Amino acid sequence: MTTTIRYSPAVEDRTASLPLRLMLAPAGTAPPLLDGAWWPRSRDLTAELPALTAALDPLWGRITHVTVNPTFWPVIPRKVPVNGHVVGVGWFNAEQDPHKLLLLSYGVGRWDLLVIPPETTPAAAARLMAEAADPLGALTASALMDEAEQRRIAEETELSLVSVWDSEGGHGASLPTSRSPAQAVVSQAPDTPEGS
Repeated sequence: MTTTIRYSPAVEDRTASLPLRLMLAPAGTAPPLLDGAWWPRSRDLTAELPALTAALDPLWGRITHVTVNPTFWPVIPRKVPVNGHVVGVGWFNAEQDPHKLLLLSYGVGRWDLLVIPPETTPAAAARLMAEAADPLGALTASALMDEAEQRRIAEETELSLVSVWDSEGGHGASLPTSRSPAQAVVSQAPDTPEGS
């Protein structure tokens, strides 16, 4: 399930007019490790969490708590106001995957989302979102990010190799616009008199 929601909070924020970038596993499936992926536009939890939790409240029940690993979040607020209620925010260093956001809904359940870094390219983010929302997925959030980084390195290496190949006259090298047939050069031995 892909969710794109326009959110208009009572308090103006800079992300309000932008669609939420969120992909969830199909309803009724039980993903083994992740329930989907979220691609925030910044590392500012105070600005980003209201739209996310407002979108998930009607789907999963009121989100009451969120936890993160502080590795990629420079500031972690203790509470964030969301549509008339407050969401508590906590953090865990070693206990929580740094690429995962944990959402809790009182009495309803818990959901784990891959957090895609804001600076990720759209193509890479789309791939990561699809992989995280796949109910047959078996990778952790960090394993998905490691795999994406390996893919990025391989693509850059391939582009670099193609560039070198082209610069050395390979595949992309420009060919002459017209070719003339090869001229045969015939050398003749000078006429020598017989018997000399």
